[in-house]
Amino acid sequence: MQEVYDFLKKCGTYYLATVEGNQPRVRPFGTVDIFEGKLYIQTGKSKPCSQQIKANPRIEICAFGDGKWVRVQAQAIEDDRREAKQHMLDAYPTLKDRYSADDNNTQVLYLKDAVATISSFAGEPQVIKF
Repeated sequence: MQEVYDFLKKCGTYYLATVEGNQPRVRPFGTVDIFEGKLYIQTGKSKPCSQQIKANPRIEICAFGDGKWVRVQAQAIEDDRREAKQHMLDAYPTLKDRYSADDNNTQVLYLKDAVATISSFAGEPQVIKF
């Protein structure tokens, strides 16, 4: 899991795919955190992305950097605890002008049953499960 975190953190931007009905939805994300041994992402409950994850928690993340790419398939599980939200906001202080651990909008989700595949055009893919 640490290797996936490091990869996403280094890339800065990754792309999160959800499903809305039968239509895939992809958008850039930049938040990734490790809290209590789980990989977390963050969004706002008021955003369509949050509603899509609520309806279908199966997501996929993709990022590219240094000639490699990672694809992470997982279930995004909401953690509504204040401590989890605050940990994310402390990791990304620039979010504090838009989000608060107490605002009923900040949403953090951890990745459950994740399968990450790191690939390149040289060598075999590396599969990491967490």
